[in-house]
Amino acid sequence: MTGLLALPLDHWHWWIAAVVMFVVEMAMPGILFLWLGLAALITGVVAFAGARLGHPPGWEAQALTFAVLAVASLALARRLRGRVAAAPGALNRRGEDLIGRDFVLAEAIVNGQGRVRVGDTLWIARGPELPAGARVRVTGVEGATLMVAAFTEP
Repeated sequence: MTGLLALPLDHWHWWIAAVVMFVVEMAMPGILFLWLGLAALITGVVAFAGARLGHPPGWEAQALTFAVLAVASLALARRLRGRVAAAPGALNRRGEDLIGRDFVLAEAIVNGQGRVRVGDTLWIARGPELPAGARVRVTGVEGATLMVAAFTEP
């Protein structure tokens, strides 16, 4: 065991570890190894810089650097994931983001159905009979159909 601890730990060891973790990241679901690989990459840069400055860090300092960076990067990842998960615009419920917004009818609503342009997409709209070009407000969503009402100034 003592012989193992006496082996030098160089910057390229960390860079190889980072590459291995990035490869594992691509093969596994989730993003855990991305952050650990980033910590290993930065630890390798720190070890390289220390060696170039004439003060190569020992294995203890390198292990401590990796541990601190790994915990910090995982904490950052958790924080970022919380923001992304809480962000509006869920992929499969895009219509819900349109509730309360105003649009112009691209096609008249006849027999309760017409079309409204949202960006570069035409959505089916259901609501009262209105001519094309009328301004409407989205009041709800049923699947891929927008429920609309005639827009009235507040």
